[in-house]
Amino acid sequence: MLDQVFNSPFNLGLEAPVVLLILVALEAVLSADNAIALAAIAQGLEGSQLQRSALNLGLAVAYILRISLILTATWVVQYWQFELLGAAYLLWLVFQYFTSDEDQEHHHHGPRFTSLWQAIPMIAVTDLAFSLDSVTTAIAISDKTWLVLAGGTIGVLTLRFMAGLFIRWLKEYEHLEDAGYITVGFVGLRLLVRAIQPELVPPEWLMIAAIALVFIWGFSQRTENA
Repeated sequence: MLDQVFNSPFNLGLEAPVVLLILVALEAVLSADNAIALAAIAQGLEGSQLQRSALNLGLAVAYILRISLILTATWVVQYWQFELLGAAYLLWLVFQYFTSDEDQEHHHHGPRFTSLWQAIPMIAVTDLAFSLDSVTTAIAISDKTWLVLAGGTIGVLTLRFMAGLFIRWLKEYEHLEDAGYITVGFVGLRLLVRAIQPELVPPEWLMIAAIALVFIWGFSQRTENA
């Protein structure tokens, strides 16, 4: 359908803005699970100021890594080992979360940090692992590097905004952190399947629908002190 629009004589230069809009929409939809994972990692620091600083600096590093990934994407996609490493990292995060003891004071399962500089690399690497999925989707939509770069830039800004919201919501909703890590598991499994057996990768719409259902459950119950 997109090809028909772009090849139409009535195109009038619509391709770039339409593709950019699609890329931004995909980034927004696909970054919800990324945002909650980053918010949960930032919660490992004491105090909202440190958490905000970790997100700001972590995503600044993540942006550099994401741009590097986009610029080398045509080379990276030739090696399934990158997706396998990304899958292993995300599934390790999920395993660590569900097997760790809950912090009774903060109701937090994730890692705890004693300094800002411990959290920043973890935030950057986590975003990079998620980017293996979103960047592959983006380059499948457009072969124009500048469009993918623009979409990625807007995506990181959207991610920072969403992660800030999720830090607050994680304290208000009982199941939201669990829901977030379940969706992280979905992304990890998707990367794993794509690395091992690409033809078995579920369609994007099915992934989005599954994530949406899990998030509906995540927002279904407020905490007692909310």
